[in-house]
Amino acid sequence: MKHYILAKFRPEVERDAVLPRIREIFAMAPQVSGIHGAEVIPCCIDRPNRMDVMIVIDMEKEALSVYDDCAMHHFWKDEFT
Repeated sequence: MKHYILAKFRPEVERDAVLPRIREIFAMAPQVSGIHGAEVIPCCIDRPNRMDVMIVIDMEKEALSVYDDCAMHHFWKDEFT
């Protein structure tokens, strides 16, 4: 299954400055049981009413609870929400 995360950053956050860290976090995806990979896709339109990034995680349906408890998810939540 695909798990999608859409994020809108606060105005003071420069998207291009944080994308490397977001990619670093989600590069851990294949290390999590039941997760096959993740893709970080920045928005291609610079408009204030658009999201800044979409993260697509390819995982087994049963892995959603594993994802909720994994370090990758906690890094994302702690640093970007």
